[in-house]
Amino acid sequence: MMIFEKNKGDMWLIVGLGNPGLQYEKTRHNAGFMAADILAEKQGAQFNKHKFEAVYADFKIGDSRILLAKPQTYMNNSGSAVTALLKFYKIPTDRLIVMFDDISLDVGKMRLRRKGSHGGHNGIKDIIELAGTDNIMRVKIGVGERENPNYDLKDWVLGKIPAEQMTELDKALDRAALAVEEIINCGIDSAMNKYNG
Repeated sequence: MMIFEKNKGDMWLIVGLGNPGLQYEKTRHNAGFMAADILAEKQGAQFNKHKFEAVYADFKIGDSRILLAKPQTYMNNSGSAVTALLKFYKIPTDRLIVMFDDISLDVGKMRLRRKGSHGGHNGIKDIIELAGTDNIMRVKIGVGERENPNYDLKDWVLGKIPAEQMTELDKALDRAALAVEEIINCGIDSAMNKYNG
């Protein structure tokens, strides 16, 4: 088991994936944006920086400087904003955490992964391709599978989350924000043990 050693004053990039624009608010594909909003609210941070095809907040958790970004490129091109931020701020990919929706998890579920394939998610796929590694920590937020496999996947993920599911989704979003804080403070192993149970 890896022992987590925190680098004093280290810098992290946390990314919530989604699509910009009012028409995409509260859609399944915007779960990453929603988790980022909750994390910002918990930290008293504002998305007041607009550069690198992203809006982002800059704050601290403990001794660590955090950039919390929402790419404005639309989901399938998320990698350009993420890699631009990594490059400009000289942040290594082992201090990148990506939060995004996952249809294979039930609404209200949340799962942390240390690395792995994109699993068919175009946002994380683009980030992996442009970053040149799949060794990227991720926070997967359950939005539920299609009830009918013939239902168009694009229509499903761009559909609004039903009001009756919002309470469960809100729990997952809150856990996602807490999990990110745990990763930064105590490491991915601790966060996985605590939140993947």
